[in-house]
Amino acid sequence: MLAAFANTLRIPELRKRILFTVGLVFVCRLVSMVPTPGVNWHEIERLMEQIRENAANSGGLMGWVDVFSGGAMSNCSVGFLSIWPYITATIVIQLLTGVVPGLERVAREGDSGRQKLNQYARYLTLILCVAQSYGVATALQHPAMLGFGKIVLVDHPGFGFCLMTMLAMTTSTMFVVWLGDQITLRGIGNGSSVVIMVNICSRLPLAMIQAWQRYFSPEGGVSVFEFVLILILGFVVTMGTVMLTQGLRKIPIHSTRRVVGNKTYGGQDTYMPLRVNYSGVMPIIFAQPLIMYSGILLKRIDGDTYPWLRWLQWVGTNLSSVDNLFHISCYGVLIFFFSFFWVSTQFNVVRIADDLKRNGSYIPGIRPGMATAEHLDSVMTRVTFIGAMGLLIVAIVPQILQGFLKIPSQLASFFGGTSLLIIVGVALDTLRQMESHLLMRNYDGFLKHGRLRSRR
Repeated sequence: MLAAFANTLRIPELRKRILFTVGLVFVCRLVSMVPTPGVNWHEIERLMEQIRENAANSGGLMGWVDVFSGGAMSNCSVGFLSIWPYITATIVIQLLTGVVPGLERVAREGDSGRQKLNQYARYLTLILCVAQSYGVATALQHPAMLGFGKIVLVDHPGFGFCLMTMLAMTTSTMFVVWLGDQITLRGIGNGSSVVIMVNICSRLPLAMIQAWQRYFSPEGGVSVFEFVLILILGFVVTMGTVMLTQGLRKIPIHSTRRVVGNKTYGGQDTYMPLRVNYSGVMPIIFAQPLIMYSGILLKRIDGDTYPWLRWLQWVGTNLSSVDNLFHISCYGVLIFFFSFFWVSTQFNVVRIADDLKRNGSYIPGIRPGMATAEHLDSVMTRVTFIGAMGLLIVAIVPQILQGFLKIPSQLASFFGGTSLLIIVGVALDTLRQMESHLLMRNYDGFLKHGRLRSRR
C-alpha cells in the first residue's frame, strides 16, 4: 500500500490533482479562521469555555456544530456556516425529487437534469445562508436569548453589524461551495465531502491533546489500560464501519438478447448492487440534531408554573443526558425510522422494475412488472433492517463512551457516529479515484486482491 501511495506522485496528472486539492483545502481552512468583524474575542473565549464546562446542557449541540464546522463556531469566524447550508439544500432537493413529480421528471433527464437540480440547490443554499446568518447575527447581539447570561459579544450592535455579518457569512459559504466544485472538477474526490472530512479531521489534534491529558498526564489519573481498550474498540468500530459502507446485496439480472440492425445487445447475466447502508449517514444527521434540539427546548419548560407539562420537562431532561437509556432508545428509534424513510423516498422500486422491463431485463424466477417491484421491496426491506442495525451500533458508541465512561466529546466523536462514517466513506471514495488512475497507467492498486468499491 505504501508503494501505491508513492506511485501516485509519479503520475503527473494525479500529482497535479492531489496538490490542487491540498491547496484548496488549505484555503477552506483559512476561511474558517477569519474572525467575524465586530465580535468581542475575549467574551467569545469566555462563552466557549462556559459551553465546554456545561456539556450536559447545550454543550452537546454546540460541540456537534463545532466539529462539523471545523472549529469555525468556537472561533466565531466568517466561515461559521461552513458548507452545511449547501448540504442541507442538496438533501432537501433529493427528498423533494422523490415526492414532487416535476422534480422527478427533471432528475430523469440525465446530465442536464442533474445540472438543473444542482442549480436549484444553489438557489436554496443562498436563501438558507441569508436566514441562518441573520439568526447568528441576532444571537451574537442578544446572547441572553440562548441562556448565556448577560454578556456582551458585539461592541457595536445594530443594523450595520447584522448586515455585515449576513454578507460575510453568506459570501464565505458560497465561496467554500465554489471551492468544493473546483475540487470535484480539477482535484481528487468529491469536493463537498472532502471539505466536510477535513473540517472533522481538523479537530483531531484537540482530541489527541485531550487523550494525552486524560491518560498520560499526572492530572488525568485514568488508567492506561482503558486507553488500550479504547484503541482496540476504535479499530473494531472502524473495521465494522468499512464493512457497513462497502457491504452489498447482489440481485441477479438477466438481459434478453436483442438484434438491432447488425448488432446484438443483451443476452448476458449481471447483478443489481443494493447497498446495505443505502441511506449512508443521513439517519444520524437527521436524528442527532432532532434529539439535541428537542432536549434543549423541552428542558426549558417550567414544570412548577405549569404542572401538567412536567412530563415534557422530564422528557427533555432525559433526552439531554447521553448516559440515559431513554435517550439511547429514542435515538435508536429515530435512526431506524429515518433509515427506512430515506430508502422509501430514494429507492423507487416501481420505476426500477419498469426500467428493467423496458430494457428487456428481468430477475430470474421473478415475473417482470409488479412482481419484480414487490420482490425488490422485500429484499430492500431486509437489507435496510441489517444496515440500520449496523448504523445504530456505530452511532451509539460515542454516546456510550461519552455518557458512561465520561470521555470528552471531542475524543469520543472519532470512535463512531457521523464523524467516523463520513471519514471512512470519503476516504474510500477518494482512494477509489486514485486507484483508478493507478490501474489505468498499469500501476498496482492499493489492494493486492480485489478493488475498492465506490459507495454510489
